[in-house]
Amino acid sequence: MASIFTKIIKGELPCYKIAETEDFLAFLDVNPNAKGHTLCIPKTEVDKIFDLDEATYNALMSFSRTVALALKKAVPCNRIGISVIGLEVPHAHVHLIPLQSMDDARFIQKVKLSVEEFETLAEAIKAEL
Repeated sequence: MASIFTKIIKGELPCYKIAETEDFLAFLDVNPNAKGHTLCIPKTEVDKIFDLDEATYNALMSFSRTVALALKKAVPCNRIGISVIGLEVPHAHVHLIPLQSMDDARFIQKVKLSVEEFETLAEAIKAEL
């Protein structure tokens, strides 16, 4: 059964797209820890990040870095945190989280944004790529 991320890749579910290449996709997390929380995923559905072949893993990290640099320019924060947990969706993914404090990295408190806020934010980050 296809993961929710595979459904997003195929266009079956919408997303607030930040960046896309032939192999990777970055989009805003709709249940964010902080404003700008972004997910970077390979388009190939692999459950665990360390099960990716080395070339894909390294390319995902490079893609994530590019997105993180744009995110830092678009969203005022102390730094961009990176997290790979992989329990909530069985599809390898990297969380990029604008951090003001350690609480932003805890996956406990969430930020609520309107559709318009998501759309504006996605455009602001894309403009920095």
